[in-house]
Amino acid sequence: MDYTITFLPQNKTIRIKPGVTLLNAARRAGVKIPTRCDGKAACLMCKVKVDAEHLAALHLPTDAEKRKLGSLLDAGTRLACQAKVRGSMAVHVPEDPLKAAIRKQLERQQEEDDWF
Repeated sequence: MDYTITFLPQNKTIRIKPGVTLLNAARRAGVKIPTRCDGKAACLMCKVKVDAEHLAALHLPTDAEKRKLGSLLDAGTRLACQAKVRGSMAVHVPEDPLKAAIRKQLERQQEEDDWF
């Protein structure tokens, strides 16, 4: 049985087999989720957000996730390298911090240009 995973805000959808990590599913879908540890739960760069109604579509958090994320798990944050799929779902991939800073600066510049 295959499951459908949709990555937001990219709105890219992929069908995968049960047990695949969100990181591997994202890679197959062409969605970039940063990581330095290559899936060993060491760098915490691959945090994603899962809405409450979709949390059951993932296996329970690993011990590594529990240690690294703590109370963030309650808010739906998971490590893409550890979270294994067991149902169809949507996943929110945060914007890269550097890209977010550049986008905000460009928006500020545009606002200033609009005044002239």
